Amino acid sequence: MYVIIVGGGKVGAHLAALLLSGGEQVRLIEAQRDELPRLQRKLPLKAVQHGNGTDPLVLEAAGIREANVVAAMTGSDETNLVVASLAHSEFGVARIIARVNDPANAWMFTPQMGVDAALNQADLMAHLIAEEMSVGEMMTLLKLRKGEYSLVEEKVHPRSQAAARALGELTLPRECVIAAIIRGGKLLIPRSDLVLQPQDEVLAVVHSAEMPQLAALLGEDGAAANAVDISTQIT
Repeated sequence: MYVIIVGGGKVGAHLAALLLSGGEQVRLIEAQRDELPRLQRKLPLKAVQHGNGTDPLVLEAAGIREANVVAAMTGSDETNLVVASLAHSEFGVARIIARVNDPANAWMFTPQMGVDAALNQADLMAHLIAEEMSVGEMMTLLKLRKGEYSLVEEKVHPRSQAAARALGELTLPRECVIAAIIRGGKLLIPRSDLVLQPQDEVLAVVHSAEMPQLAALLGEDGAAANAVDISTQIT
């Protein structure tokens, strides 16, 4: 896989290092010349390129026509949107990911603007903190098929219908599959004889219309839980 990253700040640089360590081909484009020495200390010289990522000629020089993924990771939402739009409309890149710096601008990061996945860091962090403050709330981690299905997580409430019962005894919604159970930081395979314990984290893929049924099964006294959505939509 060949990935072009536009923006060499902490996020972009860390992403580049992570992908390179996994054996991927990476080219990082940074507009500020005085940032290049820092990046070249962390990354291979050939992985770093100076230039403005909104300039089609710079993108061409970085090999965007061969790129599988473009990640717009600058600290400017306007720049990230321009990069995404160029990558999509001018170069037909298969997968485009863009960083959202200001949650108020998230509505603009759409497929129509060339963005396949928008990473709203502030919103994501706020929801994660809110989740740690609560017990028994269902969290949507990922949306599939334009939101028709979701990967969700919910902790088993001590007074839920599911607590102290084996998975095979539960009446799950028709379009719901338990993907995994996390207990004490360890991943458990969801076999039918596995008995759920309070505070187990249940990961499930479920149809959006049946999320309230699953929440009622895992939540307090069968009450439907409030949904917390931190998802990235995958079509």
